[in-house]
Amino acid sequence: MIRRPPRSTLSSSSAASDVYKRQGINAEYGDQPEAMSRRYDSRTTIFSPDGRLYQVEYAMEAIGHAGAALGVLAKDGVVLAAEKIVTSKLLEVEKTSEKMYKVDDFIACAVAGIRADANILINRARLVAQQYQYKYQEPMPVEQLIQQICDLKQGYTQFGGMRPFGVSFLFAGYDEKLGYQLYQSDPSGNYGGWKAYAIGQNSTSAQSVLKQEYDEDIDLHQALLLAIKVLSKTMDSTNLTADKLEFATLDQNGYRLLREDELQALLEEADLSTNTTSDL
Repeated sequence: MIRRPPRSTLSSSSAASDVYKRQGINAEYGDQPEAMSRRYDSRTTIFSPDGRLYQVEYAMEAIGHAGAALGVLAKDGVVLAAEKIVTSKLLEVEKTSEKMYKVDDFIACAVAGIRADANILINRARLVAQQYQYKYQEPMPVEQLIQQICDLKQGYTQFGGMRPFGVSFLFAGYDEKLGYQLYQSDPSGNYGGWKAYAIGQNSTSAQSVLKQEYDEDIDLHQALLLAIKVLSKTMDSTNLTADKLEFATLDQNGYRLLREDELQALLEEADLSTNTTSDL
């Protein structure tokens, strides 16, 4: 009769190998991405072995399927532009903006992602801005407000029982210290200042066009035409019409949402400039 050695005498390497085999992991070549994501994507607080937070990446992926939005910083203001996605002809056109939000007189934002998540963060931003105004009797610095909102977003990636906010923001603002500013923030809580930036669907191709076409000396009107040009090249729709767009400006007069007739005039001007260039 052959006696098997007790379990305690088995080598640790063979035991680990058995565990890996039961879990579908190749111990020699490392974990595969599919198996790894299944094991580490259930919670936002767990890093995968290669240092990734899968739930945050999934939130960014959700933003990638949302309507496009972009911001352009000009020397006399900031332009925010977005694609309005109409899911049905029976849907009543809203009286308020779908992608643009006013935070205070000199801070506004464009969103891409889950709109319900955006409403929570925008209401928080409005409250923080008004509390600062009441306490110090002066407008809140733009970056300070964005930092507080991003701290809240970061907290939802660090504590259990929460999920990241599935929304990305483009903040346009003005303060006396830094002038006109454009910031972008994502679900991880990171933010950065930009001269021009695009979020949402086809954001990579929009970024490429912005890199080629952006000029630091452009004024607000040229920034509006640039935003139209970028959206015309990146939107899935073949015909660019005013009812599919939302534009807002932030200048010395504050925040203003462009009317449909103003958008139509800009579209006609952009088409005229394009035809003139091609004729030459």
